[in-house]
Amino acid sequence: MDRILENFITTLRRSGVRVSVAETMDALRAAELSGYADRRILKDFLSASLAKSLPEKETFEVCFRHYFSFNDVAGEGFSGENNAPPPAVQGAAFLTQAFLAGDGGGLTIAFNEAVGRADIGSIQSPTQKGLYTQRLFQELGMEALNRDIRRLAEEGGQETLAQARFLEMMRDSLIQKVRSLIQRQLDLYARQRLNDLSEGSMKNMHLSVVDTRDLARIHSIVQRMVKQLKDRYSRRQKAARRGHLDFKKTLRQSITYGGLPFDIHRKSKKTDRPEIVAICDVSRSVSNVVRFFLLVVYSLNEVIPRIRSFTFCSNLVEVSHLFEKYPLQEALTRLKSGAGLPILMNRTDYGSSFCDFLDQYSDCLTKRSTVIILGDARNNYWNPRTEALRFISERCRRLIWLNPETLSLWGSGDSDMEAYLPYCTIARECNTLRHLEKVVEYLLRKN
Repeated sequence: MDRILENFITTLRRSGVRVSVAETMDALRAAELSGYADRRILKDFLSASLAKSLPEKETFEVCFRHYFSFNDVAGEGFSGENNAPPPAVQGAAFLTQAFLAGDGGGLTIAFNEAVGRADIGSIQSPTQKGLYTQRLFQELGMEALNRDIRRLAEEGGQETLAQARFLEMMRDSLIQKVRSLIQRQLDLYARQRLNDLSEGSMKNMHLSVVDTRDLARIHSIVQRMVKQLKDRYSRRQKAARRGHLDFKKTLRQSITYGGLPFDIHRKSKKTDRPEIVAICDVSRSVSNVVRFFLLVVYSLNEVIPRIRSFTFCSNLVEVSHLFEKYPLQEALTRLKSGAGLPILMNRTDYGSSFCDFLDQYSDCLTKRSTVIILGDARNNYWNPRTEALRFISERCRRLIWLNPETLSLWGSGDSDMEAYLPYCTIARECNTLRHLEKVVEYLLRKN
C-alpha cells in the first residue's frame, strides 16, 4: 500500500499539489482505515488529507481517476445454472478465482499493488508503452490467467466452457483497462512536464513584458517561491539558535568527569533580522519589475519585519504607509496608479531623488540597514549627484543596486550606472522572477 500511495502522492506533487510530510502520514493512516476496496470512501479520505484548495481538489480528481479506477473491472462474477456459485478451479491463478467470484475488492488491491511494482508512474515516452504494458501484465499474472482459460476450454464441459468464455471476456476488459491506464499515465506525465516547463519559462520571463493574462500564474509562482524562501530561512534560523559545538568550553568542563564530555556546550552567533530600505524607480520602463519586487519583499514580512519603501521619478516619496494601511495587492494597485501620492511623473531624475531621500529620510539608515535601489539608472542627462549615493552607502550596512537592463547596456546613452557602481556593495541585473528569488535568498542568507 505504501508504494501505491507513494506513486500517487508523487503524481500529485508533479501536478502542482503541495503535499507535506505530515499530510503524507495522514494519507497513509487514511488508506489503512479505508482500504482500497471501496473507491468512494478511499477518495473522500485521501481528498481530506491531501487537497486543500479548490484548484488542488480539481487536480486531485484527475490524478485519482488515473490511479484508482479498477473497481469496475471485476463485474458481478460468474454465475452457472440456477445462479449457483462458481465451482472452485483446482490450482487456478488469483485472477481466475477473483474474476469468477466477482471479488472487486481483491482485484482492486491486487491491481494497484501490481501498478506500484511495475512503476508505471515512471513512463516518459510513447515508445515505452509496450514495455510498461508487458511489465504490468507480468505483475498481474496474465500468463497464468491465459493458461487457466486454455485448460478450461480443453476440458470441454458445458460449465467449464462457459467459465472459459467468461474469463476471456474479463481478460479482454482487463487488457483494455491496462492499456487505458498506461495511456493516461503518459498523458499525465506530459501534463506534468508542461507544467514544469511552463513554470520554468515563467520564472525566466522578462517582467517588463508580462501579459495581463499571465498575472494570475505569475502571482501563484510568487506565492510558492515565497513559501520556499520562508522555509529555508526558518531552517537556517533554527540551526543558528541551536548553535555549534564550543569545543574549548566542553573540554574544560569534561575535566570534572575524568575527561568524558558529558556536559556539551554550544555557542551561537546572534543574527539580526534584515532591515530593508527599498528605493524604486517607478517610471514606465521599470514599473512592472518594481511591482513584483515589492510583492516578493512584502510577502516575506514574517522574516523581514522592518521594511521602508520609497518610489521616485522626478522626485521621491515614501510609500510604506500604503503597505501598512492596505492589503498587499490593493497597496500595489494604489502604488501603480499613483493616486494620492505627491510624486511627479516627469523625466526621471536619480540625482535629485537621492538628495530628496537624504534631506527627508536619512534617519532611517543604520548599520543594520540594507538599501536596495531598483532602477535602470537612466537619468536623462541630469546631474547624477554621486556624492548623495556615496553618503547613503556610508550610512548603511550594504547597498544593492538591481538594474532591469542587461549588463551590456549599463553606462550606454543616458545611463549613469557606471558612475554609481563604485558605491554599490553589489549590483545585479534583475528582470525576472528567478533574479528576484536569488536576490531575496541572498538577503536572508546574509543576515
